Amino acid sequence: MQDTASEDARARLGETLQAHLAEANRLRRAAKTDPALQAARQALRQWQAARLARTHADLLASTRYGAAARFFLDELYGGGDLSERDHEIARVVPKVVAMLPEGGLRVVTLALELDALSERLDAAMVDALGGNCRAGAIDAAAWAAAYRACDNHQARARQIELTEQVGNALNALTRKPLIGVTLRMMRAPATLAGLASLHAFLESGYQSFAAMKGADEFVAAIVGRERAIMQAVFAGDDSVLQAAG
Repeated sequence: MQDTASEDARARLGETLQAHLAEANRLRRAAKTDPALQAARQALRQWQAARLARTHADLLASTRYGAAARFFLDELYGGGDLSERDHEIARVVPKVVAMLPEGGLRVVTLALELDALSERLDAAMVDALGGNCRAGAIDAAAWAAAYRACDNHQARARQIELTEQVGNALNALTRKPLIGVTLRMMRAPATLAGLASLHAFLESGYQSFAAMKGADEFVAAIVGRERAIMQAVFAGDDSVLQAAG
């Protein structure tokens, strides 16, 4: 009975993963058909990544938290191109579901939901910024005005909630000693299966969180700061962005 329940849970995670992946890929493809839109999207993400790096500079500089902070900013919130990882997953979804431990599958599914939501939010911000959405033109005042104009408090709250859930799911993985061994053993098979990028994402997240020997304070710090910034900006207080850099 337990095995059946576990298989059902994995199947549901696989279906959810596929839906979020399809949405993220659709939004990315739409942006890539228009060079001006793609440039605007990249300018926005670069500004946001720089803001996050300023807000969490102490975590990035920390001996204990630095690797996990870099993983969060680069892999979850950064402006990097995730197309290779997503192409791998889309090509072999059944293999992903079959190969990954259930906890790892949950991390990937949550990360893909966060990715799809961030694509939607960034598309809305590009529209709201209009002509200001270009390299060197975005500043805290323009970004905050566009953020409020989007009027999507619930979606923004969900974005932060998903960040917290990814962090908690990675933290839970580190409490299972065999997961680290399993991930190391999976490295070669994952590469042969065409899942090298996905495996690197998951193993990097696991290792950076395991090194902290407890991630509760780290996750609470990031989530607490981002929640406070969201609430302040929606309330019309842009000083939180100035304080962040």
